[in-house]
Amino acid sequence: MSPSSRVAAITGGASGIGFAFAKRWVEAGGVAVLLDMDIDHLRVAVEAIGSDARGIWIDVTSRVSVDDAFSDITATERRLDVLVNCAGIADPSPSHEVSDESFNRMLDIHVTGSMRCARAAYPLLVNSEAASIVNLGSVATYAGMPQRASYTAAKAGIGGLTRTLAAEWAELGIRVNAVGPGYVRTKLTDSLVAEGKLVDGPIRARTPMGRFAEPEEIADAMHFLAGETSTYITGHMLMADGGMSIDGSWY
Repeated sequence: MSPSSRVAAITGGASGIGFAFAKRWVEAGGVAVLLDMDIDHLRVAVEAIGSDARGIWIDVTSRVSVDDAFSDITATERRLDVLVNCAGIADPSPSHEVSDESFNRMLDIHVTGSMRCARAAYPLLVNSEAASIVNLGSVATYAGMPQRASYTAAKAGIGGLTRTLAAEWAELGIRVNAVGPGYVRTKLTDSLVAEGKLVDGPIRARTPMGRFAEPEEIADAMHFLAGETSTYITGHMLMADGGMSIDGSWY
């Protein structure tokens, strides 16, 4: 494959930010392997992107499933240049009501799932001339958000994981960064709004740019960190939050 047809694997690739990145990657000349546990969405996403994309079912909470998925990439594409960890859920709940099972599940999907995928991708990435991992952080990496104890803990964990892998794997030529979105207009956030678990008016008011992001805007930030114009950047979380994390208008 030519450098322009580098291979990217994207967890959560069948929808939302993951799908937007996969589409952006293929449009730029790359090959995308979409990893997702929703098989119906996976089929639709691959068909929408075209012949330079394919899908693999994955459960990021299962080491066997993750290892099998990357073994499939090894056998089929025979290379991997970029890993994008987008798999995630949101489950707002008052902290005094959060069960151990719910809290641990959030960490298992976001943090341990990202680690499982990075570990499984490692043997392929070390053989790439331009290896990059991009994790999905959040404004929740740094902010305290009421009724989101498990989510903020998970996203803080993504920040720590990103920095450690970046420091450890830099000498091997693997860059590791993250993007920290604010609120993004996806099916997930739309469902939370519909269920009354998310009130979007105050969020827009708290965001200096006054709106939610579109998935494509976050995908563009990820594409920058994954690509060949950020080759001296590692261990960084690029905030793509419309200014939410630096807003001082309350003052």
